[in-house]
Amino acid sequence: MDNSFIRLIEESVKQNWDLPAFSDYKGATIHYYDLARKIEKIHIIFEKTGIEKGDKIALIGRNSSHWAVAFLAIVTYGAVVVPILPEFKPDNVHHIVNHSDSFVLFTGDSIWENLDESQMRNVKCIISLTKFTILHENSPFSITNMRNSVDELFNQRHPNGFTPNDVRFYRDEKPNDVCVINYTSGTTGFSKGVMLPYRSLWSNMVFADKVIDLQPGDRQVSILPLAHAYGAAFEFIYQVTKGCHIHFLTRNPSPKIILEAFDEIKPKVVLAVPLIIEKIYKKNIIEALKRPSLKMLLKVPIIDRRIKKEINKKLTSIFGGNFIEVIIGGAALNPEVESFLRDIGFRYTVGYGMTECGPIITYDSWKSTKLHSAGKAVVNMEVKIDSDDPQNTVGEVLVKGTNVMLGYYKNDEATKHAIDADGWLHTGDLGIIDAEGYLYIKGRSKNMILGPNGQNIYPEEVEGIVNNLPYVQESLVIEQEGKLIALVFPDFDSADKDGVKTGALEGIMEENRSELNKNLPSYSQIAKIKVYPEEFEKTPKRSIKRYLYQGTSK
Repeated sequence: MDNSFIRLIEESVKQNWDLPAFSDYKGATIHYYDLARKIEKIHIIFEKTGIEKGDKIALIGRNSSHWAVAFLAIVTYGAVVVPILPEFKPDNVHHIVNHSDSFVLFTGDSIWENLDESQMRNVKCIISLTKFTILHENSPFSITNMRNSVDELFNQRHPNGFTPNDVRFYRDEKPNDVCVINYTSGTTGFSKGVMLPYRSLWSNMVFADKVIDLQPGDRQVSILPLAHAYGAAFEFIYQVTKGCHIHFLTRNPSPKIILEAFDEIKPKVVLAVPLIIEKIYKKNIIEALKRPSLKMLLKVPIIDRRIKKEINKKLTSIFGGNFIEVIIGGAALNPEVESFLRDIGFRYTVGYGMTECGPIITYDSWKSTKLHSAGKAVVNMEVKIDSDDPQNTVGEVLVKGTNVMLGYYKNDEATKHAIDADGWLHTGDLGIIDAEGYLYIKGRSKNMILGPNGQNIYPEEVEGIVNNLPYVQESLVIEQEGKLIALVFPDFDSADKDGVKTGALEGIMEENRSELNKNLPSYSQIAKIKVYPEEFEKTPKRSIKRYLYQGTSK
């Protein structure tokens, strides 16, 4: 089998030439032939700008057809794409662009308004994702003039028209070459650029092809952030390789918009993070089940089965009714919710992955997966538990195989810490594996919190900012009912010294919260600061014992 990642994209573009490729939800549609033309024109811009194979190109913007076009143009040219979450603050964006050594930046116009080009001195040009116009250039010749004549250059190269036979993308003949650098965070000191090689992306596509039977023309709703490996791989790239029609929700998708899109588009596969599933469960099911009449009926076995069948039908219709299965990933699913979904026969499964594997590690079909498991190791991957008794004693989850990253960009120390001498990636997650190879995640030793739309929230980063606010000695950021709460142990000595009474600290902390949120992305805003009366319990290494405080915000 040809193990070229780029070839999968090229062949699909050629074979599905006349089919619709991308639509912005309730907006314009482009076909695969449009996609091919746009990619060719962007390649001309890269070529004339002096971009070489292996050069880094950053990409920031909300999910959209043009974001997808830019991503595909970058990787099919042989350049390295550096996707950046649109919620990152300008300083974070400048840092990632500089740290990644990016020469070109594609940006959404609303993000561009807040960026400072003087902070990104190595960037040769900045390109708008709206019309692919040049927003800024730092070049000895006029890139703007060249961009304005790109249609003429295109026509000179293809005087007889542009056909599928003219599509010739970069040949990724070295599977270990870097294709994507995915930053796990934006903040200096915390950001690690995950280097995903072509083999990782190819292997993720091989996995998807084995388990998700998509056909040309099948529809997909893209709701997860495309700057993340999960949404990029399985709501976008795989669909492109199969000739599917992807509908991008271009705004921050609220549950209402998501469900409206599912109902209208009726996607063939649904990807979701637990929070979306849990919200739908609470809103659409729990309220109904609280009705006394329904409670009584659920005690009668025959009626119970009939009611569960109806609930399954209703829940299935909420997701468009046309899906093979709902694949849940990114964080642990509430066990009560999962047990209920299994009980009613809902077509769902829970997978496990991480950015460092591009992302997939374990999965199993909804038909055969075990309750509360995250499936089994996928094709080209091995999973083991660092434990003397992996079936019964919890240990760190270690993974190895084709999907695993090369390492962290310009960070050998972090790479050595993550990947051992035998090639095992230490995930930082805890689990057990049963006799049949099913993985059960038992905890996250990494403290990452999943945001409402799939963004990674690193509490240590937020705590670092909180701890610098007035009268804060130490803090702990936890998640409660989908919101971020900051527990704060005040600096009582400083407060006493300044004549601030203990009762006034609550008000000061509320002011702190307002100030704090001005500097945080929307998805990691603090909903409440709670004053904690005593110092947090620590480990011998002086790390706060986080697990002791998960239920303390109320």
